[in-house]
Amino acid sequence: MKRYNVAEAKAHLSDLLARVERGEEVMIVRAGRSVARLVAVEEPNRRVFPAYPEYDIPDEILDAPLPEGELALWE
Repeated sequence: MKRYNVAEAKAHLSDLLARVERGEEVMIVRAGRSVARLVAVEEPNRRVFPAYPEYDIPDEILDAPLPEGELALWE
């Protein structure tokens, strides 16, 4: 794992993020002491019906606001 001091990390953040996306881990150090570790984040797999993958609903549909008429029926 490669170590970078805070000033180096600030100056090369885009490069460090690209390294992390490729699977590397990066340690950020301040005054020789480790303070943070950059690692890739996996997107969570959200399933409405885990036992029935054929019924997966895209996030765009789940997160879309309800039409006004339908919203009024819930009030």
